[in-house]
Amino acid sequence: MYFRGGAAMAATVRVQSDWHQVLRRNEGEAWLSCKSPGKSTLYGSLTCQGVGSDGIPEISASEGFVVGEITKKSILISCPHENASTKFLAPYTSFCRIHQKSVTCIDISSGGGLGVSTSTDGTMKIWQAANGEIRRQLEGHVYDVNCCRFFPSGLVVLSGGMDAQLKIWSVEDASCAVTFKGHKGGILDTAIVERGRNVLSSSRDGTARLWDCGKSACLGVIADCGSPVNGIAVGIADNSLNLGTPERAPSEREVGTEDKILLLAREDKKLQGVGLQSRQPVFLFVGSDAFNCCTFLSSVYLLAGTQDGNIYQLDMRNTTAPVQVIHRSGAPVLSLLPYRDGFIASQGDGTCFILQQDLDYTIDLTEADCDPVYKVAACEREIYTCCRDGIVRRYQLSNC
Repeated sequence: MYFRGGAAMAATVRVQSDWHQVLRRNEGEAWLSCKSPGKSTLYGSLTCQGVGSDGIPEISASEGFVVGEITKKSILISCPHENASTKFLAPYTSFCRIHQKSVTCIDISSGGGLGVSTSTDGTMKIWQAANGEIRRQLEGHVYDVNCCRFFPSGLVVLSGGMDAQLKIWSVEDASCAVTFKGHKGGILDTAIVERGRNVLSSSRDGTARLWDCGKSACLGVIADCGSPVNGIAVGIADNSLNLGTPERAPSEREVGTEDKILLLAREDKKLQGVGLQSRQPVFLFVGSDAFNCCTFLSSVYLLAGTQDGNIYQLDMRNTTAPVQVIHRSGAPVLSLLPYRDGFIASQGDGTCFILQQDLDYTIDLTEADCDPVYKVAACEREIYTCCRDGIVRRYQLSNC
């Protein structure tokens, strides 16, 4: 699995964040750039030559750039000299009124009908994914809520906060059904095992814990890293991986842990794999900076993002060297999400991009202007982002 558009020395094409508004006006102009590592940046511009009766603008590019397919919400730009192409996608809709301040986490229910998000305004809300209309406010955490996600059923939400508490909420009436206590520091990420009888959390206290939802109890500390665990992911491991054997028989309250591996993105520049049932280390990889996030591409391949802008693709069967290191900018990689035959990444400089295996161009989700995009969620062709500017953006992908 290799992403051509993500090669370490690949050039990056960028455009003015509000290009889709500027280029709807006759003679409107937006800046362009193409940056290739070790070379001087090529700067250029796009100019609107008029808007057709179908509402699609006619756009020309300055020397060194070529305009490809244009729709109302997207434009494909190439820089032939650097062999780089990017499709820029503007939001289909933007929701500005869900929260008053930065939106720090977001998830979309499995059917795509509902969204849940947290904010530095101290709130966690459930809303209609189609129009941003608020349905419920989930109240009960002390201080900020760091992370939120739907259970696979879409009827229940899991959240973790700076108060070191993990909570389970009913979507229907906003009641808090379960509160887990045991962490000694703020919870930074969560994961759900299969359908959700067991859940996982990671914390500033350096531990990752497994919890039993039915009994509201901790089933054990899966890892104690001695350093904050910024992100976790759970997945089915390829059967060629040795996940180790448990030192003692697992509790009958553990459900679906036997063939799973837990990834830990650690503040101390380490990415760790641990057998979920065995609690035994599977691999330890040292990166260039603190790891912020991690995810699985398959039962063999994983991705992990660092504070200095590197996205490592690793083969868990041999982690001595990465399969690929993708580096678009030095901004922190804040979230990674598997998508189709590739992934979506968001960074601290406002960029959010999609790389797919068979695609010879990158897709950039635009409009966030230098404000960090903290998290991305997707349901089929709908992609949602949350940003420091307080806006939840919804993008619609064509069959690209």
